Amino acid sequence: MRRPLRVAIVGAGPAGIYAADALLKSEAAAEPGVSIDFFERMPAPFGLIRYGVAPDHPRIKGIVTALHQVLDKPQIRFFGNVDYPRDIDLDDLRSFYDTVVFSTGATADRALDIPGIDLDGSYGAADFVSWYDGHPDVPRTWPLEAEKVAVLGVGNVALDVARVLAKTADELLPTEIPANVYEGLKANKALEVHVFGRRGPAQAKFSPMELRELDHSPNIEVIVNPEDIDYDEGSIATRRGNKQADMVAKTLENWAIRDTGDRPHKLFLHFFESPTEILGEDGRVVGLRTERTQLDGTGNVKGTGTYTDWDVTGVYRAVGYLSDELPKLPWDIATGTVPDEGGRVVQENGEHLPSTYVTGWIRRGPVGLIGHTKGDANETVANLLADHAADRLHTPESPAPEAVGAFLAERSVRYTTWEGWYRLDAAEKALGEPQGRARVKIVERENMLDASGA
Repeated sequence: MRRPLRVAIVGAGPAGIYAADALLKSEAAAEPGVSIDFFERMPAPFGLIRYGVAPDHPRIKGIVTALHQVLDKPQIRFFGNVDYPRDIDLDDLRSFYDTVVFSTGATADRALDIPGIDLDGSYGAADFVSWYDGHPDVPRTWPLEAEKVAVLGVGNVALDVARVLAKTADELLPTEIPANVYEGLKANKALEVHVFGRRGPAQAKFSPMELRELDHSPNIEVIVNPEDIDYDEGSIATRRGNKQADMVAKTLENWAIRDTGDRPHKLFLHFFESPTEILGEDGRVVGLRTERTQLDGTGNVKGTGTYTDWDVTGVYRAVGYLSDELPKLPWDIATGTVPDEGGRVVQENGEHLPSTYVTGWIRRGPVGLIGHTKGDANETVANLLADHAADRLHTPESPAPEAVGAFLAERSVRYTTWEGWYRLDAAEKALGEPQGRARVKIVERENMLDASGA
């Protein structure tokens, strides 16, 4: 009898879990069967949902329920707190598995090359998100001394950052934020948050629901300048062809024509303002300079030569995420992705790297919503299974499932398991129970490992 197809998936976020789900629903899962092991550098699974989604978005975190059902399947094992390539690299994985799928996502901030970007008081949005989401590998404190703050970017991450900065700590207390984040937010001095986009309302990358949620806070007054409501032929075509873009534009239009209310924290959404320089004195941020732009007929913009200096002392750039380079895999520096064809990793010579695949953001860059990774995963898995059927996958030296645990033990890697996640999950829920909260996230890596029984 043939043994099951052995698959390693590096990265246990949505992209990797969707790939596992596609594998389990395939004909190969029935005969000869599929055996899947996840390797995740965090002690807990779920990747971006645990460490990239704002804590006041329980609706999105509800996706965890569906992902949980996949990881519950008996054909799947979870090895958490295992770092690629420090604890296990591509050669090691090849010795245990027929094939390896990388789904490591993106956690770093994309660079923004303008003067002053390195001043004290200029931050990457990804770092701030990691802090308020209780990521174990970032500092426990965050400087929140600026009364006026700028957020550069018009995507959902920019909205999350702006919303968390503009809300009060007590508004966020019912969520899963850990104690250090609550204490940090209580000290937050921000009274004005300014979000800047270099193009117009029709080009904003907000999700309609995320945008509308800004206005639900009793403490946040959302303000849009009527002069920023402008469309050219390209913008009108975008609105006609994209329902979401049209809904976003309508929401912004409604906010632009209403009277300004008296909620204590002001959140300004600025369009047609392109950041050109972060202004500094004595090494610290003292302002932001933008150039006014105008539409060129196609939906793109050009500079007008008119500049404005904004009185802010904190700047957060939310201009995109960037994946970490993966050793032993080819790398496209410009896009921050692994080159591929249909999920098959492509080497510099144009040939496929045998038995090696990518899916999710490491494949196509950090764009789209969580659900968009499902189509990615299906395509990658379809090509993996086609290669398997054509006998193009290599044969591992040690395919026995127990060989992996022995290897990690030999290297003294303290790893967590799926059963350990249940223990950590229970511990976090127990922390929240006395306060009437669903959970309180455990932050320290050692504490996560201890709670998991690693």
